[in-house]
Amino acid sequence: MKNKEANSAISGKGDSFGTLLIHNGHETDPVTGALGTAIIQTSTFDQGDLSEEREFDYARSGNPTRKALEETIALLEGGEKAYAFGSGIAAVSSCLGIFSAGDHIIAAEDIYGGSRRILNTFYKRWGMELTAVDTTDSENIRRAVKSNTKALLLETPSNPLLKITDLKTCLDFARDAGLISIVDNTFMTPYFQRPIELGADIVVHSATKFLGGHSDVISGLAVTRTAELGDKVYAVQNGFGAVPGPWDCWLILRGIKTLKVRLDAQQASAIKIARYLSTHKNVEAVYYPGLDNHPGKTIHDAQSTGPGAVLSFKTKSAEHALRFLGQTRLAASAVSLGGVETIASYPVRMSHASVPVEERRRLGITDSLIRISVGLEADDDLIEDFNHALE
Repeated sequence: MKNKEANSAISGKGDSFGTLLIHNGHETDPVTGALGTAIIQTSTFDQGDLSEEREFDYARSGNPTRKALEETIALLEGGEKAYAFGSGIAAVSSCLGIFSAGDHIIAAEDIYGGSRRILNTFYKRWGMELTAVDTTDSENIRRAVKSNTKALLLETPSNPLLKITDLKTCLDFARDAGLISIVDNTFMTPYFQRPIELGADIVVHSATKFLGGHSDVISGLAVTRTAELGDKVYAVQNGFGAVPGPWDCWLILRGIKTLKVRLDAQQASAIKIARYLSTHKNVEAVYYPGLDNHPGKTIHDAQSTGPGAVLSFKTKSAEHALRFLGQTRLAASAVSLGGVETIASYPVRMSHASVPVEERRRLGITDSLIRISVGLEADDDLIEDFNHALE
């Protein structure tokens, strides 16, 4: 994808991506003309005399506000169907729920810790198998395929080391091998990366992060390439019932409207901060695909339109890392990412705390690793604050 602002022509519309965030078929309420999507706060719907089938009957199965969100993300990701969930991990878990006991899943070894946890606990008890491999080398995927392999779960850039997987190569292989491919696109969002265009069958998001954008809502989304696959995901959504309420859906819709301007500003700051950190005497390594020395930069540039607003770095020691987290004034030391405020996370105690210590060390998720989600504060202020905290 070499299209920056011309990130355009999605789904046959001539509008650019930034315009589609605002004008996507849900900019006004068709009943009242209100400039925005209505919040239909109800649990059930009047079925009339039952002489004809109504679209909505019970809010677990469908809600007009949720439908607006689902149709919007389907358009932005270039998929046929989309479904909203009560959290990002609910979206991932529900997509995995279309598989059966005895099925084998191949996953990137450094995906979000919660995704590995649900596979290694909940679904393992159901008889599903997991093989985690380094997907930066597609040959590892080929070697992991077995007769019962049914799916490939990818995440690029990865969490928390920002490793890059060649989506086109891996997704082409998955299709040829008859595997359903699932890509977690939380870090990039459809503004920077659209995996369905590269061959993915399902794209998942923690909409809590950049799509919501304000650290005030928990939600997840799944987009499917085909309507047939969408029907399978909907059966799990409706059956499990892990759906968001209409207010949460409205908050995500609100956040989506400003996605482009937020990410443009956050990414610009992230590039500047990554370069600064690369020169600091107390920083051992910086992981960010916007840096020229990142090993996956060439691949990332070919499949996305920007490096995003998340970076990680390792300090000289665990003591330096803990001191940074305690001394920074402008970065919240917290779980999550993608909000308007800068968030500094400590993966070994937060996102990847459930990963066994030896496995974390093998992956490079050490006690000196800090993940930064860059917010909308002035970049010079953040650099001054980080410099103080690192010293």
